[in-house]
Amino acid sequence: MKNLKERILKLKKEKNAVILAHYYQESDIQDVSDYVGDSLGLSQEAMQVHADIIVFAGVHFMAETAKILNPSKKVILPDLNAGCSLAESCPANLFQQFTQAHPDHIVITYVNCSAEVKALTDIVVTSSNAVKIVNSIPKDKPIIFAPDKNLGKYVMEQTGREMLLWDGACVVHEAFSFDKLIELYKRNPDAQIIAHPESETHILKTASYIGSTAGMIEYVKTNPGNKFIVATEVGILHKMKLEVPDKILIPAPSNEDNTCACSQCGYMKVNTLQKLYDCLLNETPEIKVPADIMKKAFVPIERMLELSR
Repeated sequence: MKNLKERILKLKKEKNAVILAHYYQESDIQDVSDYVGDSLGLSQEAMQVHADIIVFAGVHFMAETAKILNPSKKVILPDLNAGCSLAESCPANLFQQFTQAHPDHIVITYVNCSAEVKALTDIVVTSSNAVKIVNSIPKDKPIIFAPDKNLGKYVMEQTGREMLLWDGACVVHEAFSFDKLIELYKRNPDAQIIAHPESETHILKTASYIGSTAGMIEYVKTNPGNKFIVATEVGILHKMKLEVPDKILIPAPSNEDNTCACSQCGYMKVNTLQKLYDCLLNETPEIKVPADIMKKAFVPIERMLELSR
């Protein structure tokens, strides 16, 4: 493993490449990456890349976003099968029919969607900035929010805005078991529950803090508490442990039948260190986005980045 990491770092330098990774990637991939972050941070970082090649260690829609922001760069993904259940819950053709049926609505989409859906959008948001951006929309303007209904419900609660929600969800964040979570909390009454807003409402109601992956990391760093039950994809614990090695971090339990009894994203875990090396060596699979889609999708992403500054 050490040798493979060294080969990746050497190859990265030779090819003038940069590796961007999401917090949900396996720890070995995070360790060789130039930047590890959430969707907003990765989008902001992608805008500043000067390397010739962007290796995106994440899922397909994230690599697409990097390509849209850097059309002249070569963007590669370790495995094209690294998809997203949330993005797949919102097919572009059906979403277009939905938006056309409500032509007076501002269309806001969560970044977890395809380039084609972004091209049908007025403003893209992430979990870090969704509340801020919705608050910036004039009160008399009706809003469509897609594809995550759970994030949409949370934003509605935080802003007091009624929104027309697309019926999509993330399987990772809907896998948390409320009963198991309560039992875990009873065994750890000194712990704080922190949760990602893609989680279902009954999970969010148990949380001391609700926020993006980056927000959750910042919370455990700055909060005086010593024990946290973390309700998001388990990959985030690697970065958290590096930031707060003396604190106790417990993954929230899920209904999934896996060894950790926690919630894992099978799509994120499709990428491996070996696949990362192979894709950098062969510069494939490369992310391609049609020029017309790229041009249309750039506008709502750029609006998001402007509103997030």
